[in-house]
Amino acid sequence: MVEWFTVLVVFQLAGEILSAATKLPVPGPVCGMVLLFLALVIYRRVPDGLAKTAEGLLSNLSLLFVPAGAGVMLHFGVLQHDLLPIGASLVVSTLLTIAVTAALMAWLSRKASGTAPGPKPAAPEPEARS
Repeated sequence: MVEWFTVLVVFQLAGEILSAATKLPVPGPVCGMVLLFLALVIYRRVPDGLAKTAEGLLSNLSLLFVPAGAGVMLHFGVLQHDLLPIGASLVVSTLLTIAVTAALMAWLSRKASGTAPGPKPAAPEPEARS
């Protein structure tokens, strides 16, 4: 488990380096997550140890939000000033995320069942007679 956790941290570090070197407006951990995704696509499967480590982290994810939540409550007076724009952006972004996720899921479901629009496979050419 420690070695797979190290793999995750190394991808996060690579993302931080990529984000800082290219001055992308994307946080380093997000870049690291994209790099990890690309590596897993190339590898064509998720190693069992990595899956178990990720499941362990995800099952305890709520604990990782406690410090962030405490920080938000510590500065609630500052946030109270912009509560309406922050609340509106949260509601709009949540609705957009749900809509995009639903549309993507519907498209992927149609594609998996073979009814999605897209390029049709070429018809086989007739065999040449000799």
